[in-house]
Amino acid sequence: MKIIIDAGHGYSTPGKRSPSGMREYEFNREAALAAKETLLSYENTEVYFTHLDKEDVSLKRRTDLANKIKADVFISIHANAFGSSWNEAHGVETYVHQTKPAAALSLAAIIQKKLAARTGLASRGVKAADFHVLRETKMTAVLVECGFMTNKKEAALLQTSLYRTVCGQAVAHALAEHYKLSKKDNRLYRVQAGAFSKRENAESLLSRLKDAGFDGFISTN
Repeated sequence: MKIIIDAGHGYSTPGKRSPSGMREYEFNREAALAAKETLLSYENTEVYFTHLDKEDVSLKRRTDLANKIKADVFISIHANAFGSSWNEAHGVETYVHQTKPAAALSLAAIIQKKLAARTGLASRGVKAADFHVLRETKMTAVLVECGFMTNKKEAALLQTSLYRTVCGQAVAHALAEHYKLSKKDNRLYRVQAGAFSKRENAESLLSRLKDAGFDGFISTN
């Protein structure tokens, strides 16, 4: 399946930063990377980014890309804010479009549950809004807010690589659960072609195998 992971905003987006100066995009991009790495450990997944580190990508370009490649799901990752100064607003929340599509609501409920459980932050629930990335995408679309940059405690968490990874992985595991994705089998299987008491016999067989196009090696117990 084709999955879009969208790190909201960009390094240069005005106002998208904590009172202490952390840019929201710093959190978004690292959490998005963690989500992608986790999702690629599942079978039949293709993961695309809409964001770029060198420029602020417009909302239209993001949704146009998702629609062009006919993605199955669009997840936009964000850090929240209430005003521009420190305050007590706190917790994680997940958004779907205000039309409340059933598929998006179902996915959002799983994401919200896992995000609250993994981060230990208060759950603000699943909400509806008319955000561009939810309105203009032609697939299931969800936007997650992973804590408040304007809350000192949560801002400190948002700055850590561990917390960013936790959030990205929570999103990925929610997607895996919702879409019933299967883990890749990364085990390595070997076939023993022979056992010999003399090394020259083993080398002779290995030579014939290589001539036939097979790779191989000799091990000694």
